[in-house]
Amino acid sequence: MSVRELVVLGTASQVPTRHRNHNGYLLRWDGEGILFDPGEGTQRQMLRAGVAAHDLNRICVTHFHGDHSLGLAGVIQRINLDKVPHEITAHYPRSGQRFFDRLRYATAYRETVGITEAPVAADGSLARADSYTLEARKLSHPVESYGYRIVEPDGRRMLPERLAAHGIKGPDVGRIQREGELGGVSLADVSETRRGQRFAFVMDTRLCDGVHALAEGCDLLVIESTFLDEDKELAVEHGHLTAGQAARVARNAGVRHLVLTHFSQRYTDPDEFERQARAAGYDGELTVAHDLLRVPVPKRR
Repeated sequence: MSVRELVVLGTASQVPTRHRNHNGYLLRWDGEGILFDPGEGTQRQMLRAGVAAHDLNRICVTHFHGDHSLGLAGVIQRINLDKVPHEITAHYPRSGQRFFDRLRYATAYRETVGITEAPVAADGSLARADSYTLEARKLSHPVESYGYRIVEPDGRRMLPERLAAHGIKGPDVGRIQREGELGGVSLADVSETRRGQRFAFVMDTRLCDGVHALAEGCDLLVIESTFLDEDKELAVEHGHLTAGQAARVARNAGVRHLVLTHFSQRYTDPDEFERQARAAGYDGELTVAHDLLRVPVPKRR
């Protein structure tokens, strides 16, 4: 049975705290695992969350600040230590190639696994798999940063009442799905579009076109909300979002489930992020992330 869920490995910005590890997020998407922004300590958080190196198929780094990438060295070495039997692809800003190289070869170890380097240099599609397309959009941060988006292709939902009206049943249902037509009845006559699911991962950024493009129509949006609204000037200065800004993005984009994360250590009351998000008008499902949380991708309507 396919599983689509987010496993939160860490939620702190800049420095870890007693209760929050540096960033790290694993998206389980059917049989694949996509690891986003492995900060320092990610390897240990994976152990605590029951995530193995064998679960990883892709690594996506938004940018090369330490809280989003220092865990790469340990994760890559663990992949090789465990001799993961499949190829793993790494996406990251091309402008940070020197940082990726340093982290990949930070210390001596035996390379046993092929890691394909697929750096990002522009907006657009990065990869296509059976059940999704991976896209990237440039964000606005003091260093080059990209957000990522997973889009499932649209499918078809068969409509039993229309099938019955045309006398189509049993093996003929599969036949019209495969061939698109049966006895003068088209697939469109007995089905409707089933919209594919969408997931987006938006880290360190000011408000910009890329943020809105990534969030548009998402079933699950994971987005930074480093600051509370009263510190919006600091957010702009350092290239971040506030809780209210993130919530308004989600509201305007029609996001079904909003996950706020990447919190500054200056705040001690996580509930205030939810209060400000609600005050900004977001009324969908809302989660203020904490380490080791699991968040399912919402079921299709």
